[in-house]
Amino acid sequence: MKTYFDEISNDIAVGVTKKYSTSFSLATQLLGPSIRQHIYNIYGFVRLADEIVDSFHDYDKQSLIHELESDVHTAIDRKISLNPILNAFQHTVNTFSIDIEYINAFMNSMKSDLEKLEYNDVPSYEAYIYGSADVVGLMCLKVFVGGDQHEFEALKPFAQKLGSAFQKVNFLRDLKDDYQLLGRSYFPNTDFNSLSESEKSSLIDEIKADFNEAYTGITQLPFDAKLGVYVAYRYYLKLLDKLEKSSVENLTNSRIRVPNSVKLMLLGKSYIYYQLRLV
Repeated sequence: MKTYFDEISNDIAVGVTKKYSTSFSLATQLLGPSIRQHIYNIYGFVRLADEIVDSFHDYDKQSLIHELESDVHTAIDRKISLNPILNAFQHTVNTFSIDIEYINAFMNSMKSDLEKLEYNDVPSYEAYIYGSADVVGLMCLKVFVGGDQHEFEALKPFAQKLGSAFQKVNFLRDLKDDYQLLGRSYFPNTDFNSLSESEKSSLIDEIKADFNEAYTGITQLPFDAKLGVYVAYRYYLKLLDKLEKSSVENLTNSRIRVPNSVKLMLLGKSYIYYQLRLV
């Protein structure tokens, strides 16, 4: 029965999330039951595209990413796909009328990872972040507000700021792999062979400003969505704090992490704030 296939598709989206990101999986589990599966479905799709450009080094990445782009549009139009990840994703897209422009922007940023290794100007840097992160936040927001367009438009700027903040933290955390292994440099006008502490501080300040703006939107999210998003926000703030305290040499030679014990502490504190309506 089709129901069985849809259930299997959903289970695979959950499995992908748990396998690739324990932190995102934990945050997603804290969302309300009515929206949780849809966020898994979104993550499953974006992770599939990201893996193509970042990991499938022994294969024709160009062909694979273009094939995925074609397949996801077909899945959305047909409202079914034999690829379980795309089948789960199309269901979420069609359920909440997620704008196809967000999916196109995301795919454009993924394709650019195969073509563009440096972002030397602010417009191209911002365009990449919009496609790789902001639109993912907007897809999630459409789910959080149950497809309500008025509420979506009110919270849209904050969701984009949070997506940008998360992505910029990832850029700093992954400096070593992005630059040394993949040859990518995202921050414009920044030479990571001679990155100074003052340049690093400027990047940190930029990210803090994004987080400060994003927090306003988190406080206005529906109750079922708020705890999961707030936990992710607190986790990334802690990661940013560790990045700020790390030397440039350490950033460029290792991957900074937040220990699981600290994540659990953040979860506990976040839950208390959430229950006391302090968020």
